Amino acid sequence: MAVPIHLVTGFLGSGKTTAINHMLTHSHGRRIAAVVNDFGQINIDAELIAAVTDDVISLSNGCICCSLEGELIRTVSNILKRDPKPEMIVIETSGVANPGDIVRSLMDPFIWQEAPLEQVLCLVDGSLPLEDLSDPLKQSQLQAADLVAVTKLDLAGAGQLEKITEGVKAISPVKSVIAAPHGRIQSELLLPIDLEQPKTEPRVPKQSATGDRFETRIWTSDQPLSMPRFRQTIERLAPILLRAKGMVAFDQVGESSMVFQLSGGRATLAPRRKSTPPLTKDAVRMVFIAEKGELSRINLDALMDACVAG
Repeated sequence: MAVPIHLVTGFLGSGKTTAINHMLTHSHGRRIAAVVNDFGQINIDAELIAAVTDDVISLSNGCICCSLEGELIRTVSNILKRDPKPEMIVIETSGVANPGDIVRSLMDPFIWQEAPLEQVLCLVDGSLPLEDLSDPLKQSQLQAADLVAVTKLDLAGAGQLEKITEGVKAISPVKSVIAAPHGRIQSELLLPIDLEQPKTEPRVPKQSATGDRFETRIWTSDQPLSMPRFRQTIERLAPILLRAKGMVAFDQVGESSMVFQLSGGRATLAPRRKSTPPLTKDAVRMVFIAEKGELSRINLDALMDACVAG
């Protein structure tokens, strides 16, 4: 029996990990294998999802649509050899990935027969200006999508979903555009699998050169941070950051660490799930993502080093 693949794409900070977490925790008993990729040397997203399911496979550094195409195929092939097989495979793309390249990779003859691509879900941050949809990379992500889910509408004005729907459908003939409050998507839209339907080839958007648009910096510390100094630094960095995320420990809250997320200029801190594996080396592990050149202009290490408590 074929195992359908669902590809989850979307720009940095659009809520892909949150949506996959919700998908895994509301799987209605289905065995779902999640393949998670992150843009950076530390797979922070994989750590977050591992707190929900053990069936997470983290790829190494880089976009799966670029240098890791071969590894993606091997990973999917290995999943298909499991006993019992999963009933569904969810692949999360990097926020800077062109899903068209991944779609081409998944059209490998063996994969296409054993694990057909059933759906491409694209997440869109509804709190951002509508003009953001004109970004070539975001348009590539939308053009590959069958379903578009709009997140963070609670941070947007009235009528934003209708405006985004109109903007999206001017770019891509998607089946539907839906609201996804807090990453929650109706299971009926994600889990219906009719294996009797004939396989049809998915849309493949035009390729676009995006691999050199972004730069990533990693910062770690084996010491906890001062929360006031950390907040000041993040406020200073927020205007140039597309995304930041990581596991952070503060001297004011004892040994427990927290999950830090920043996107769209908004920062959040939340307690780690109890089931998340403990940090074994560094008390703090952070990934910073920005347009290329932005992080090169500042001394990020010095700014973050100044946040260390003591």
